[in-house]
Amino acid sequence: MVSIPSQRPSAAFVVASWGALCAGFAAYLAGLWNAGMQLNEKGYYFTVLVFGLFAAISLQKTVRDRVEGIPVTKLYFGLSWIALVLAIGLLAAGLFNATLALSEKGFYAMSFGLALFGAIAVQKNTRDIQAAPRASVESETV
Repeated sequence: MVSIPSQRPSAAFVVASWGALCAGFAAYLAGLWNAGMQLNEKGYYFTVLVFGLFAAISLQKTVRDRVEGIPVTKLYFGLSWIALVLAIGLLAAGLFNATLALSEKGFYAMSFGLALFGAIAVQKNTRDIQAAPRASVESETV
């Protein structure tokens, strides 16, 4: 196992990460709520958002696990990448074919991107916070 120095993220970064996740998720959902789409279209875009968030968190976790020497199968690592690329591709295909104004398409793309960034940052912070006490306890025992 590789020993990686871990430092607790600052409170400001933790708040900013949660803020990005909540702002992106809430903006995307508010856009869907107010959109003049059919329910099946709204369901498609909602599913793409949830799928994308799960894929981004899963990929971040597998990358971090590999860096820390925690075994991750190549299959799961590859599937995590495929899932994230598919989520982004599905959003892009849906927006490309949608009869929305360009500003609406941009809004959905940007709020999706912000939510993905926030999810990755929150996952990283969660992992760093959990690892920081262990790192300080291990260094004290050496």
